[in-house]
Amino acid sequence: MRAAQYIRPGRIECREIPDTVPGPGEVTIAVEYCGICGTDVHIFKGHMDQRVHPPQAVGHEMSGKILRLGDGVTEFRIGDAVTVRPLDNCGSCNTCRAGFTHICEKLKFFGIETPGAFAEEWVVPARLLHRLPDNMPMDLAALVEPAAVACHDVRRSGLKEGDFVVVNGGGPIGMLIALTARKAGGQVTVIEINPARLRLARELGFAVIDPKTADAVARIRRETGGSGADVVFEVTGSEAGARLITEAARPRGTIVMVAIYPAPVPVDLHKFFWKELTMTGARVYEREDFERAIALVAARELPFDRLISRVFPLEELQNAFEYLGQAPDAMKILIRCRKEA
Repeated sequence: MRAAQYIRPGRIECREIPDTVPGPGEVTIAVEYCGICGTDVHIFKGHMDQRVHPPQAVGHEMSGKILRLGDGVTEFRIGDAVTVRPLDNCGSCNTCRAGFTHICEKLKFFGIETPGAFAEEWVVPARLLHRLPDNMPMDLAALVEPAAVACHDVRRSGLKEGDFVVVNGGGPIGMLIALTARKAGGQVTVIEINPARLRLARELGFAVIDPKTADAVARIRRETGGSGADVVFEVTGSEAGARLITEAARPRGTIVMVAIYPAPVPVDLHKFFWKELTMTGARVYEREDFERAIALVAARELPFDRLISRVFPLEELQNAFEYLGQAPDAMKILIRCRKEA
């Protein structure tokens, strides 16, 4: 089989490697599509070499069909369309025992610490599989994993119908949050500086603010009677984003921290005290978020297809990463992992 393997920072090579053999409780998936996410970009740049083991395929935002069954797997059949919730928890730490297995103290991520889905075949434990509807297009199915992130973020926010919602950052995850929050009844405004992403947000029916040309906080307050947003999702990971969140939220408002900040940044804690704000962290997803995401994608009511910018074949994964680095307007890049018939 072919696998596009991370070799060193900035280098991916598509190689022939032995076909996979699933062990007890495992399955081999024939991978159809796999999306490039921000984590994969960090790996490509060499920022996560302490966790990956070159030469190694990475990637986890995938869709495919079961190709082989390991011993003891009875709940799935060969040919079933599936996606993978790629979290491997220990089951024994205090956090796991409390039921929060997605933030296990010893959590490992399939596609980072172990070989991933930028390959024709992927072996994973059957317990991590989610069955997909038979009629779900496999390219859209590769968006289930990032959509599950958005479902988890919105669920953690406690968003109520009619809430004024600000999504600070209109990249792939930010736009998925915006779509999911609107589906949950929120009145959503997207803050973004990239002209192409602003245009896409407008085309999808969202109110938008470009903070380069408008005072975002003043606009939010004007549209909320002076109070501010009920819920603010911070998705930029920028110092400017950390400054904005406490200003944009109303008294007793909720801030959901979605972005990964690589270093500490100043946050106005006085505003937390004065406005009695709540900040909630939101990391990855739980089983129910995956099931919700599958339902949303399968319903075809939300324009998830508008988030797919380009599709590259597996042998061009190197080119796909390079393209993404040179195309700030791009949203989601998918890799077609099996040769077309």
